[in-house]
Amino acid sequence: MVQINLPQNSKIKKGKYYKDQTGSKNIRKVNVYRWDPSTGENPSIDTYEVDMDNCPSKILDVLNKIKNEIDSSLAYRRSCAHGVCGSCAMNMDGKNGLACTRPHAEIKGDINIYPLPHLKVLKDLIGDLSVLYKQYESIEPWLKNSKKDDGIENLQTRKDREKLDGLYECIMCACCSTSCPSYWWNGEKYLGPAVLLQAYRWIIDSRDEDRKERLQKVADELKLYRCHTIMNCTNACPKGLNPAKAIAEIKKMLVTSKY
Repeated sequence: MVQINLPQNSKIKKGKYYKDQTGSKNIRKVNVYRWDPSTGENPSIDTYEVDMDNCPSKILDVLNKIKNEIDSSLAYRRSCAHGVCGSCAMNMDGKNGLACTRPHAEIKGDINIYPLPHLKVLKDLIGDLSVLYKQYESIEPWLKNSKKDDGIENLQTRKDREKLDGLYECIMCACCSTSCPSYWWNGEKYLGPAVLLQAYRWIIDSRDEDRKERLQKVADELKLYRCHTIMNCTNACPKGLNPAKAIAEIKKMLVTSKY
């Protein structure tokens, strides 16, 4: 049997245990991944006993309660709290999602919270998304056409507009890309589900005049064809989008040369 030894500084140790101080009878244990690069210590799992009688319904509410009332050192991203910005993407109970839309009631037993998988961790639940953003920038996600700015709208037919449904709603939370094994192992070369879905959104836009160049830009063995249709991305998307389908459509356009 093959044995894989992790580097000593990557092994997760047992962390602090914070007992409830309220006397509540409705307590849940919340296990949270903790790592602070400034300490030089290994990552750990801290456990918090949380009074659920005085906690709203979402995982983000649990984290806010921990930070505000129990341990102010806990670090995580958050902003809109309405599933729009994508800031609070993390792994909860083994599944990627948005902490602001995931109800804690649907998790049975202890609540386990980790950063998005296979990202470099900056601190605690904050993953490093800099590579993803550079990849997003590389597809040039803006409209390209020769139309002069004359104050007149650049119109689309309803049929052409409908082609963007299921694409423009992407909030770049990275839940899909970080659930993809191909992206785990080829993350700096394979663009991943989120960026390829965004690329297709501009490729298919009838107002854009750069379709051929956009397709040529992603037509690469590593940028596009590392996708093996595992479908983890579609299962993980908190907005109900289908990145796997968008990637398949790009491949189809390249094969049929309909551009």
